[in-house]
Amino acid sequence: MIGPRQIVRMLHIIRVLLKHGLDEFAEDKRMRRTTRALRVLLLVNSRAAASTHTRGRRVREALQELGPIFVKFGQTLSTRRDLLPRDVADELARLQDEVPPFSSSEARAKLEAIYRRPLEDVFRRFDDEPLAAASIAQVHGAQLVGGEEVIVKVLRPGVAAQIRRDLDLMFGIARVMVRIWAEARRLRPIEVVSEYEKVILDELDLMREAAAASQLRKNFESSPLLYIPSVHWDYCRPGVLVTERIRGVPIGDTAELNRNGVDMALLAARGVEIFFTQVFRHNFFHADMHPGNIFVDAGDPADPRYIAVDFGIVGSLDPRDQQYLAENFLAFFKRDYQRVARLHINSGWVPRETRLDELESAFRTVCEPIFNRPLSEISFGQFLVRLFTVARRFGMEIQPQLILLQKTLLNIEGLGRELYPALDLWETAQPILEQWMNDRVSGRAVISRLREQLPEVGETLQEFPQVVHALLQRASEGELEISVSAPGIDQMRRENLEIARRRQSDLAGAAMLIAAAVLVGLEASPPWMGWLLGAGGLVLLFRPRR
Repeated sequence: MIGPRQIVRMLHIIRVLLKHGLDEFAEDKRMRRTTRALRVLLLVNSRAAASTHTRGRRVREALQELGPIFVKFGQTLSTRRDLLPRDVADELARLQDEVPPFSSSEARAKLEAIYRRPLEDVFRRFDDEPLAAASIAQVHGAQLVGGEEVIVKVLRPGVAAQIRRDLDLMFGIARVMVRIWAEARRLRPIEVVSEYEKVILDELDLMREAAAASQLRKNFESSPLLYIPSVHWDYCRPGVLVTERIRGVPIGDTAELNRNGVDMALLAARGVEIFFTQVFRHNFFHADMHPGNIFVDAGDPADPRYIAVDFGIVGSLDPRDQQYLAENFLAFFKRDYQRVARLHINSGWVPRETRLDELESAFRTVCEPIFNRPLSEISFGQFLVRLFTVARRFGMEIQPQLILLQKTLLNIEGLGRELYPALDLWETAQPILEQWMNDRVSGRAVISRLREQLPEVGETLQEFPQVVHALLQRASEGELEISVSAPGIDQMRRENLEIARRRQSDLAGAAMLIAAAVLVGLEASPPWMGWLLGAGGLVLLFRPRR
């Protein structure tokens, strides 16, 4: 449940939102009455903020004041300009790398404490002016003793405690939701918060980020699509990351990209290709691809290449989820709604008793109007929202392990449409997925998987005689029990137990009626009463059963 500290934090959040005049977003009359009452109760006057600052600025400043988790929420929203008012989107974009920095003296002190020596002994030059500041860390330019230009990323002071405080509040709210809201069981708020907790706490360990950067660099080595800066491992610590300094045009600076003559259609398509390549070929994807983390190498405008930074959030999928997602995407591309429905049932995303034809019809109802529109007007984000709204009717549960992927896909589509509004997400993704599916069933892929599994198979074969001998020994001693479980068998077992229970109940009832008949006869009551009781007992004793 929510404790006193969480209640105080919640009241603080409400007060900050009211202070910045964000109650203007409340459209419902009842909600407006509630916010007015809260403003009086918390002694908040939001008129000054509302009269001096724009709506977008007030949203941004409120999120900044509330801390890292809220800033990250704003960063995610900023990538979907198609879903936000322009003024709000412009201000939220500043959260990507323009969060107010902490002082250079704090940065120097923290670095010297980590390295345990004066900063001048570590770097030939350290730039006090930060290059960028975000919700969890900020970055400074520096030069190593050997002359290499690098980026030094250092965590904000006290950021871990702030994140832990808000995670506790989120867990408290999730537990309350489960208790009081029937819909919460399907939405699985506790599991969703747990998944987010793992992601955000991993982001606080910069050694993990260094390892992720190295893996991504290896995956895209010599690739024309994406460049990942190298990691200087000797200088990395859990609270410090040092990487190669890159030069490029920020992906959000479309005016500069256009001045350089960059092929924007190709750039947008390559962004989509990078995402699907990471998810399905590498099964390791950069999951924080907002514009503040993406640059463009525009040296050859006809052949632009992405440059990525900030690898604190990365993701991967369970092979089964990966397979089901690929098949779902391809089935959607081909408008095979029966296949989509069957995949949802087989994967357990909807209850197994769901009728296939009804689910197929629901998916067709959602998808057909979208596919019949011009490609430039199809938004994958809006499509997902509508799809989940329909699936809710069938008890579709939230899949916490896929939330990071969905967020990243929405970011990529928003980024691509900002670069090239006519981006065709489907046309770009389909050949990548089809090639991946073909590769999975090719003879070479099967042989490769067998080769990978050969050591485990060999160990199993070596242990097989011992396992058989142990089973035979237990069987000869009468200790072997075999249990078979399957949905059909389990159902039959339950039905048989129910029949046996009813049989026992009938036998007990019959015995009581026959005993009562005998007693009635012994006491010389009217004979028909004893006959009636005895007949009832015989009916219970011999009635047919399923």
